Amino acid sequence: MDPSTAALPATGKPSEAQPTLVRGLSLLDSVLLLVSGIIGSSIFLTAKDIAGPLPQPMLFLLVWVLGAVISFFGCVAFAELGSMFPDSGGQYVYLREAYGDLPAFLYGWMLFSVANGGTIAALCVASAAYMGQVIPVISQDHVVFSMAGIILTRAHFVGLLLIALLTYVNVVGLRWGTLLQNVSTWTKFGAMAAFVALGFAIGRGNWTNFSGHGLGLTMGLGPGQFISAMGVGLIAVFWAYDGWVYITWVAGEVKEPRRNVPLAMVLGILAVGVIYLAMNVTYVYAMPLSEIAKHETIAHAAAAALFSPGAALWLSATIAVSCFSAAATCTLSGARVSLAMAQDGAFFKRMAEIHPRWRTPAFGLIGQGIWAAVLALSGRYDQLYTYVIYGMVLSYTLTVIGLFVLRWKRPDIPRPYRCAGYPWLPGIYVLVGTAWTLNTIFTRPTEAFWGTAIMLIGVPGYLYWKRKSKAALRPS
Repeated sequence: MDPSTAALPATGKPSEAQPTLVRGLSLLDSVLLLVSGIIGSSIFLTAKDIAGPLPQPMLFLLVWVLGAVISFFGCVAFAELGSMFPDSGGQYVYLREAYGDLPAFLYGWMLFSVANGGTIAALCVASAAYMGQVIPVISQDHVVFSMAGIILTRAHFVGLLLIALLTYVNVVGLRWGTLLQNVSTWTKFGAMAAFVALGFAIGRGNWTNFSGHGLGLTMGLGPGQFISAMGVGLIAVFWAYDGWVYITWVAGEVKEPRRNVPLAMVLGILAVGVIYLAMNVTYVYAMPLSEIAKHETIAHAAAAALFSPGAALWLSATIAVSCFSAAATCTLSGARVSLAMAQDGAFFKRMAEIHPRWRTPAFGLIGQGIWAAVLALSGRYDQLYTYVIYGMVLSYTLTVIGLFVLRWKRPDIPRPYRCAGYPWLPGIYVLVGTAWTLNTIFTRPTEAFWGTAIMLIGVPGYLYWKRKSKAALRPS
């Protein structure tokens, strides 16, 4: 049977006259999507930010484990929500059901305006930049345009080509988008596995790097200073684990979503935790933490220490593939949130349409790609994204609180999966997320202010689209 003929209505608004999305993502596809969405460039870059405040090997590794555990607590809460609402849009749908249309819209607006477009732009340009270290002709050193503080290099233009490629492949069918994502993800896995295996098999590392040098410095801090140091380390770690929510956005295209979405979230976050720990153990084997704290691009430095300076080129190619793979995941999944918003009458009408031939949210994908290209050309995507990190963490926290709200407000909804450790595990996540959000407001007020401003800019748009939607429903 052609899978498209067996597709279930995926948006919660089935219509015999309208095409629907195809439930074509298997459990393996879903796990790969989640893992690929999380593992971008951060695992190759963030060790410096953790080794500085936590200069003791066991604490350095422990903070990565804690990041996985806390993310897991969030995942099990999202897993119950995913089993309740197995539709495209994921977290947007959960927020809508828990709090109403406006909070859900502000989340979706934040995703479209900055988070998704900025992520795709940043990852595609980063992929091109790392390619440039292997193929010098597309290096960031070749500036082709400079005006008003905006500097565009050949890497930026290659990044635009990557955005166009990812958009096109995902427009012409879920199968092609999934294939591209899976191939790039397995390639990334293979390269990282080779780095770890060869690093310990033939690398010039040293097991003494795991001894307790720096323990006295860390343990000599007061309890408040120690907790602060762990908190600083967790900021970088949470950044590295971000992206596990992507699978909820494409729930409308997952086979057996009430089973596979929760299972993919649990299996995926466990897989990422193992991969991250293996990579960081390899970094510590390659050089002591005092050296790790000096290197912004730790993967390059570790490869040079373990093998030779020439190995850094191989790592550049690996990072390029990793960034491309993560961009492929964000491209595939991000447009599904715009689809859900538009079908609620709260976004551009054309983005509510599903292409009759390709069965994809084609207009949403094209709009997302155009906006990502604009952000890439502006050169401001990194700065913009720092503003919405605050909003993203706040949205995760509110969504987990929404689990408690819906347990009280709508107890009769079928819950094929019930949150493990309820209420303690999601409660711990809420406490951590709230503390992190408040800490951001006090320590980084500029980012918190602009993050809030970006969300509130969407309010006039929400009022316009909702008024237009209501007008369309009135009898003529």
